[in-house]
Amino acid sequence: MAKTTFAFDTGHGEMIHDTQFDYYGKHVATASSDRTIKIFDVANGQLLSTLSGHEGPVWQVSWAHPKFGRLLASCSYSRQVFIWKETQPNTWQIIFQDVDFQASVNSVAWAPHESGLLLAAASADGTIALYTYQDGQWVKQTIPEAHPSGVNSISWAPATPSAAKAAAMPSAAAAAAAASETAATRRFASGGCDNRVKVWHLDASKNQWIEEKTIDAVHGDWVRDVAWAPSVGLATQVIASASEDRTVAIWEEREQGSGWEKKQEFQFDCKVWSVSWSVMGNILAVAQGDNKVSLWKQGVDGKWINLTSPAAQATAPPAAGEIAGA
Repeated sequence: MAKTTFAFDTGHGEMIHDTQFDYYGKHVATASSDRTIKIFDVANGQLLSTLSGHEGPVWQVSWAHPKFGRLLASCSYSRQVFIWKETQPNTWQIIFQDVDFQASVNSVAWAPHESGLLLAAASADGTIALYTYQDGQWVKQTIPEAHPSGVNSISWAPATPSAAKAAAMPSAAAAAAAASETAATRRFASGGCDNRVKVWHLDASKNQWIEEKTIDAVHGDWVRDVAWAPSVGLATQVIASASEDRTVAIWEEREQGSGWEKKQEFQFDCKVWSVSWSVMGNILAVAQGDNKVSLWKQGVDGKWINLTSPAAQATAPPAAGEIAGA
């Protein structure tokens, strides 16, 4: 069983919807229905800052890479996206806000730092907004009707190019190829109330975000969360999706443009709200509607193991091509 290593009272007056560690794991930000964001010192649980300004429940927060300074993005039911900056130790101010959405903003996520300061926001009005910091100002692009019935989540693809490609080239050429590939592969996944997972990329020649692929095998209910696995030097890309149909699906793409294949499906006894990968991308955390979290790891034989409890909280059917009971 997983054990609690540290716990503290946040002092939030209502439900906490999201917690996110900063890049170094020293601070954690919490988002709550009490309309505030709080930042704590992980070492001792000390409250460092309380950020107020949202007019409704705060659904999600996202830290930018520290190379850009101390920046935190947040979104709320009150149709707001805020970008906060720590101007002095433990003093934060809103440096950008967008209040032009027609419904709740459900998710925010910063792109990998190789793409510069680039933020994506997903709204229940069906749109996805992208904000790029250029020439001292925030430039907004919108994908209308990304999921017409509402967008619940977004997750960026890792920017690191394939180690195999880099290893086959001289160092200078590898560096140039890495920079080119990073620029060419600004991609993210989204999940929506249309029961679908979609993949998007930036067409640099037109400066437009294009729907690259709608994954064919859809869920039977709303897709509540998507999580693109971190790169571990392999060409294969992996996305996990969590749905109210009580399943988590693992999708795999061998190379860009080759199409996505469902490699595994976990079945639960309740709705599934969230999925998150470990830093190395080899362990998947699943937040369930019964207030439990399960951890899953794929073995060298391709089978997924529930690390959380000997009594599995879900079942993973045999992978494609595998014989049950073998």
